[in-house]
Amino acid sequence: RRLIYQHHVVKRTRSEESDRFLVSTNGSVMAMVTVFSDRDGKESGSTALPAVFKAPVRYDIVNFVHTNLAKNRRQPYAVSKRAGHQHSAESWGTGRAVARIPRVSGGGTHRSGQGAFGNMCRGGRMFAPTKTWRRWHRRVNVKQRRFAVAAAVAATAYPSFVMARGHAIDAIPEVPLVVANGIEHVTKTREAARILRSVRAYDDVVRSKESRKIRAGKGKMRNRRYVQRKGPLVIYSEDNGIRKAFRNLPGVETCCVERLNLLQLAPGGHIGRFCVWSQGAFEKLNAVFGTMTKNSTQKKNWRLPQPMLLNSDIGRIINSDEVQRVVRPKNRAPKRAPLKKNPLKNLQVLFRLNPYAKTLKRQAAVAQLLPPEKRKAIKKQRTVKRIAAMKMKAEMRKKEQDQ
Repeated sequence: RRLIYQHHVVKRTRSEESDRFLVSTNGSVMAMVTVFSDRDGKESGSTALPAVFKAPVRYDIVNFVHTNLAKNRRQPYAVSKRAGHQHSAESWGTGRAVARIPRVSGGGTHRSGQGAFGNMCRGGRMFAPTKTWRRWHRRVNVKQRRFAVAAAVAATAYPSFVMARGHAIDAIPEVPLVVANGIEHVTKTREAARILRSVRAYDDVVRSKESRKIRAGKGKMRNRRYVQRKGPLVIYSEDNGIRKAFRNLPGVETCCVERLNLLQLAPGGHIGRFCVWSQGAFEKLNAVFGTMTKNSTQKKNWRLPQPMLLNSDIGRIINSDEVQRVVRPKNRAPKRAPLKKNPLKNLQVLFRLNPYAKTLKRQAAVAQLLPPEKRKAIKKQRTVKRIAAMKMKAEMRKKEQDQ
């Protein structure tokens, strides 16, 4: 089936879309989301889309907050403060044509006289030994954490983000996927797997199970032997056995809607976790996060952030008649005066002004290759011709004046 984000469905007639839209008390139209039965996976009703799914998806804030919160689970580590210094080593000083590094004292063994203590020495300490009093943890502002969680929740409703994370959601009927409240009363893993199969979400569990492999690197020797892709995140309102039912499915995690965790909603700082909501948890989101105009009832002084742009199609905004009507006309390129070039230095300009200059230069180049005697004879001949031409011009000018 084609994946549909119900918030983006275009409103048609009331008869066609009566199950997709609901008119609120203030007259606005609210998008509806289908609720699927936990028994057979068929449609069992609908519920309004919470306002948190309209929150702006700020990947940069999610990534920043995740990077800092993930550091709060680290445990301090350090090398022993005595490592590399457990020798009675002392420098030999100057005058012995050896480095002044401390050297192991004593004799009768290869070790005596060898360098010690330094980070460049065999058996020495490391450079800048690690200490347990490093700043391991990070503090993140409360509003930043809340903004990041809201953005991560909103991103779970976009099929493009969910598929980009690698989740197998080609067969599910709708995103976000909401299941009836009976899912919260499941106590057996067998029943939990049956529910995921009924709503065609079990493919992602299989994908996670098949991705299990041995870790590359030394982590395999440090109790981190296997790595595995994340599967669905099941979000519930009340734990009536749902945690124990889903905890043994590979890759599946559970979370209470009142304690949503950014590390689960955006693993690795990447938005778009595939979430399976219970109807109770889905309907409680407006109380947890509030709306654009109404404060949350569970978070003090908090309401959903307003998006900076209601229409993110910048090209359409710029080319609209309203904007183009008031902007100034496009500037024409200024006409630049051509750069005047010197014909005495630029041959192309010289040849353009005097085409015969090319012939003269060619003749001068040929004359340079002749013997000196012949060059003098040619020069004398040219001088005679020039004088004869000047005399002829003078006679013609005199005849014109006499007439």
